[in-house]
Amino acid sequence: MCQHQAPSALAPLIRQRRKLQSRFADHARLSFARVAEYQKRAAVHVHAVVRLDGPAGPTEKPPAWGTADRLADAVRASAQRVMVRTPYSAAVGELALRWGVQVDARPLRADTDGPDDDAVAAYVAKYVTKGAHETGAGTDYRLTTWDDVDSARVTDHVRALMRTCWRLGGLPEYAPMQLRTWAHTLGYRGHILTKSRAYSTTYAALRADRAEHHGQESLPSSVTDAHWRYVGSGHSPGAALLAAGIAEDLATSREFAQEAATDRGGCSA
Repeated sequence: MCQHQAPSALAPLIRQRRKLQSRFADHARLSFARVAEYQKRAAVHVHAVVRLDGPAGPTEKPPAWGTADRLADAVRASAQRVMVRTPYSAAVGELALRWGVQVDARPLRADTDGPDDDAVAAYVAKYVTKGAHETGAGTDYRLTTWDDVDSARVTDHVRALMRTCWRLGGLPEYAPMQLRTWAHTLGYRGHILTKSRAYSTTYAALRADRAEHHGQESLPSSVTDAHWRYVGSGHSPGAALLAAGIAEDLATSREFAQEAATDRGGCSA
């Protein structure tokens, strides 16, 4: 009887929790910026900057209960709860994918001489600017055949992961994942950098500001010619000297040839 009563007893708490979640935006705004980084052992580390603001955004302080410690606890709890199941395959079965146990959540402190944005930008740029040769991400070009996997200049460990992607990509149940298309990144096809819309300005706003800036730079008297036409081509100064020397040698050779032909003609006459 207790087993049947347990769900009904929890129902009010569940409804209350959903009600609080639906009203969260009235008290605070949660935003994030995320960077995916490959380790040299080819494991993916996700670096996320999570920020809690007031309901109006960065210009407003978060509520008193929105401390850094509580936000860090929420990140850890969320990482433990996430689970994704892969499509069933006769070859490998059904896999449950979860985050690893290495979850390190800590406050991100700004330098005393600069604003918070500078510290966040430096933190994110550290991982975005890493090239494929510095990590275990594979290659920066796509692989189109099995031979491309064998000839890729990567470690044996990364090559084994590429081969696994290629083999699994040939199974019908994994076709939607496009593993062969993304074998060069070990199956990962996401963006290296993503962010929530409320974290910072949007790309559309940046493009609009850039277009406005270029428009202000243009002078009224400037003229832009969008039509190109071929005028001609010629040697550079150094190439012109070489060409002149070659032309002179050819002319001299022709003169010698004509003189030799004349001499031969005179002897035979």
